[in-house]
Amino acid sequence: MAVTKQLVGGEELKKRNEELEEELRKSQEREEQMRAQLHKARERLRIAEEAEERLCSQLGELEAESVDQARSYNEHIVSLMDQLSRAQQLLQAASISPASPMAAALNSSSSKLRLRS
Repeated sequence: MAVTKQLVGGEELKKRNEELEEELRKSQEREEQMRAQLHKARERLRIAEEAEERLCSQLGELEAESVDQARSYNEHIVSLMDQLSRAQQLLQAASISPASPMAAALNSSSSKLRLRS
C-alpha cells in the first residue's frame, strides 16, 4: 500500500512537473515575443527620430530661404520706389504740370507703393 501511494504521489509529481515545464515554456515564448515587439518599437522610434531630424533640418533651410527671398523682395520694392521717385523728379524738372494725367498716375502709383511697405 505504501508503494502504491508512492507511485501515485510520484505520478502526481511527474504530472505537476510537466505542467510547470509547459507553463515555463509558454512564459518563455511570451517573453521572447515581447522582446521582439520591444525591438521593433525601438527600431520604429529610431526611424521616427531620424525623420524628425531631417524634417527639422529641412524646415531650417526653408526658413533661411524664405528670409532671403523676403529680403530680396524688399530690396526690389525699395529699388522700384527709388526709380519712381527719380522719375517724378525728372518730370518735375522737365516742368510737367502736376495736374497732367501722367503725373497724377505716377503720384498715385508712388502712394500705393508707400502704403504697402
